[in-house]
Amino acid sequence: MQFGIFSVSDVTTDPTTKTTPSEQTRIKDIVTIAQKVEEVGLDVFAIGEHHNPPFFSSSPTTTLAYVAAKTDKLLLSTSTTLITTNDPVKIAEDYAMLQHLADGRVDLMMGRGNTGPVYPWFGQDIRQGIPLAIENYALLHRLWREDYVNWEGKFRTPLQGFQSTPRPLDGVPPFVWHGSIRSPEIAEQAAYYGDGFFANNIFWPKEHYMQLIGYYRSRFEHYGHGTAEQAIVGLGGQAFMAKNSQDAVNQFRPYFDNAPVYGHGPSLEDFTEQTPLTVGSPQQVIDRYAGMREHFGDYQRQLFLMDHAGLPLKTVLEQLDFLGEEVVPVLRRELSVNRPAGISDGPTHASLVAARDAAEVAAAASLVASADSSSASAVDALATSGSGSSSDRS
Repeated sequence: MQFGIFSVSDVTTDPTTKTTPSEQTRIKDIVTIAQKVEEVGLDVFAIGEHHNPPFFSSSPTTTLAYVAAKTDKLLLSTSTTLITTNDPVKIAEDYAMLQHLADGRVDLMMGRGNTGPVYPWFGQDIRQGIPLAIENYALLHRLWREDYVNWEGKFRTPLQGFQSTPRPLDGVPPFVWHGSIRSPEIAEQAAYYGDGFFANNIFWPKEHYMQLIGYYRSRFEHYGHGTAEQAIVGLGGQAFMAKNSQDAVNQFRPYFDNAPVYGHGPSLEDFTEQTPLTVGSPQQVIDRYAGMREHFGDYQRQLFLMDHAGLPLKTVLEQLDFLGEEVVPVLRRELSVNRPAGISDGPTHASLVAARDAAEVAAAASLVASADSSSASAVDALATSGSGSSSDRS
């Protein structure tokens, strides 16, 4: 299991102090947060892509490249990269470059984006979101796996003998997750390619995400990538903790009530009952998230939303201490109990390279076996032919 955080990169007024951080402050703080994620022993830091206020993360690769230089082991990802409004050629090149700079500590999550005005800013139509996601990813997938690509589609100019540069590190592209909160077409796409599927898992009741993940698992098996149980699944989540659960509720309530994503909507109590948001003691968070596999099956990645809604940096770092020191070590143990042997760990560059090399060795062995079998058949045929000729002569 991989554990980490994902950030939506909002710039939000702290409702308790009425102060609003500058964009530069939030950008610098996110680097500090990423370093803290590694310090407390978590595995993954992911940041979203937005091109509209109140969000600052318009260039995830720039941020992640800087974080890569400031960390040693942290796996860097996105939440999400917009496959609809970005040119797949630019995605191929930017993330391959980041992969080299970070020595392979990179994967990414593809998403359509759900902010309507962004589409026309990049010359696209939100009503074409699904076709754009399908066509653009089909091209990106080829750009990372074929040295020279001839391609023609509906949404961009054709390519003739095009090679994206740099080529993926060690000839192995970054692992791709497909993120969705509502679209079975995206779950289908993830299954078709044998990629990972990431369910945001912070907005709606578990039954909604159970349907999407169940569909993805069945289609993963349908396309021959393994059993449904072996499909690569990631989940989002959300928590706010204090030693005393009521203190956690009291501290988090003003932030929840004014959050840009869900503020001024359901009450905190209703939202925590209906979604995975858990506000309370570390043990309550452990209990809630240790039970996730009962609903979704064994899975590979758990990310938490921690730095949003105007929470000050000091509070976010304290939350990461809770997560890294008290919550995740227990979840690692509990989620490893009775985990079937055939369920893979979260993908890394090293594991992808090893799988590629093993597949090449197996393919070579199969060719040798086939050649040996053909040679043996030829020898048998010659022996039979020779025996017959001798008999005829006698």
